Amino acid sequence: MLGDSDSGAIRVSDQGVGAFKLLKPMPGGERSRKDVDKSSNGDLLAACWSSVWYSWLVAARPVSESCYDSDNLISEQDDQRVKQAEKVKQVRDMILGSADHYSPEHAKIIDTLQRLDIDHHFHEEIGLRLGLCHEHILSGDCARDSLYDVAIAFRLLRQHGYYVSPNVFDRFRDGMGRFKLQLCDDVMGLLALYEASYLAIEEEDALVEAADFASKQIVARLPTMGSGLAKRAKYALDNPIHMTLPSYSTKFYLENSKLGATGKTGVLHELAKLSFNSAQFMHLEELRSVRQWWNDLGVAKELKFARNQPLKWFMSSLALVPNAKFSKYRIELTKPISFLYVIDDIFDTYGSLDELILFAEAVNRWSIDGIDSLPGYMKICFSALYNTTNAIADKIHKEHGWNPIDTLRKSWAALCDAFLVEAKWFSMGHLPTTDEYLRNGFISTGLPMVLLHLLSLLGEGASFDSSNLHCGMPVLISSPATILRLWDDLGSAKDEKQQGYDGSYLNCYLKENGNSLQVEMAREHVVHLIRGEWKKLNKACLSPNSFSPAFTSGSLNAARMVQVMYSYDDDHRLESLEQHTDYLLGERSGSIDFTHRSYTRELDLQQG
Repeated sequence: MLGDSDSGAIRVSDQGVGAFKLLKPMPGGERSRKDVDKSSNGDLLAACWSSVWYSWLVAARPVSESCYDSDNLISEQDDQRVKQAEKVKQVRDMILGSADHYSPEHAKIIDTLQRLDIDHHFHEEIGLRLGLCHEHILSGDCARDSLYDVAIAFRLLRQHGYYVSPNVFDRFRDGMGRFKLQLCDDVMGLLALYEASYLAIEEEDALVEAADFASKQIVARLPTMGSGLAKRAKYALDNPIHMTLPSYSTKFYLENSKLGATGKTGVLHELAKLSFNSAQFMHLEELRSVRQWWNDLGVAKELKFARNQPLKWFMSSLALVPNAKFSKYRIELTKPISFLYVIDDIFDTYGSLDELILFAEAVNRWSIDGIDSLPGYMKICFSALYNTTNAIADKIHKEHGWNPIDTLRKSWAALCDAFLVEAKWFSMGHLPTTDEYLRNGFISTGLPMVLLHLLSLLGEGASFDSSNLHCGMPVLISSPATILRLWDDLGSAKDEKQQGYDGSYLNCYLKENGNSLQVEMAREHVVHLIRGEWKKLNKACLSPNSFSPAFTSGSLNAARMVQVMYSYDDDHRLESLEQHTDYLLGERSGSIDFTHRSYTRELDLQQG
């Protein structure tokens, strides 16, 4: 997970971090490619953190599987939708619909809505208030605002695409350019400053300094904080809100509240409860559809060597596009994610090099004709991939008026070509340069393929140039993919306790430097690269931005989800993902097997 490093900007946890595509070892290991072990590793805000309400929310979950077909449940869901609409109107009128000027209280309320994961109900109102907030900052009216108020406003504005200069923090510095000592006891202000620093873009050293100052002062004061504030501070250090999936953070905030829900806060709690239960019901229905599709496809029955984890695949889709209005897109996006894992297993654990060459050639041709040269299991996989991708393209064509099949098939061709490059490197014992490795490695995460499918599903890919996917990727695609690749390598090397010879970027970097560097120095270099990619991504999210807020959010979530989706414990299990899945979907999601590279069948697959 992310926290503060030597400069206060990034810290990588002790647990391994994976990515969409999990690399096979490079030369230096003792294992064959067939047997490879893929192990890798504000008062209002406080009042909203109600552990009492969280228990109520969890207790309110429907628990009976049979209720899927219950008329009573359908009626109950309709009632909840009506109640939710009423609460949305109440919150809009009561909190966001008053006053035509900006107050720091507006930023606190927006921050609360964000942390409760109900901000998506108020896009228009939030946009209006943030516009006023931007004017407030630009006009200099913030000169009397506290560090806490300025830092929250800075973070929220940048998160929503506004550029705000880090110079807004200059008045909190002394004549020597250092942050004033009297700020050291303002823990809430320090936490807000620390959170704001993660919105830094390239060449903003002032925000790096802010992160370093804030994190050091927070850590120094942990022993004297009350238990509740200390727990919150530790969580913020490890899980900055900008780099954490919203739904993942919401669970923490709700579980660690002290105060009950009354007045305005009670209304927000009611809305959060209704929104959560409505979303859970929707996601369970989506999961049923995904499982039904996967069962009907029959690939799992024929390719028994491949992973069979539709629940995990759906959780990836849910992490990328959590908004309720994108329900059908989550279902469709889970389909290419499932093939990503299956094809990954073909290249990593089952196919011979000659077979892999034939498969990559077939994907590049993108035609059912001429697949007779493929082995039987590859025919099954390619036919299913071909039909599924074309069906997705047809749906997009009907909805948006253009056919994205050229972009989609090229994204699959680029992915298989990247897989094949890695297979050839391993077969020949070749260790690439760092540039070669990353140029191929960000494609082989599979994330560019997934995000191009998302872009098309959202109806935004009509003008996308797919002629050169290695060199022509926008930052909103290339940076998240590079972040995942580098994090995967850091986690793998540390988890396997290898001295750089792990077939990762570290190995390539050490070779280029004559193996004279210490491994920890190489790791620091990789952390620096990750930090740089985050800064590029932050800049790409600022306005003007040629992509929609939905795709921009999906890109950010792709980089955020690594700490939940790909953090393996010492037993190579995705414990964080298991817990997050149970929180979002409840026990009715079925049994979970998220063991790393496990081919154990999901026991609930046949529940449909």
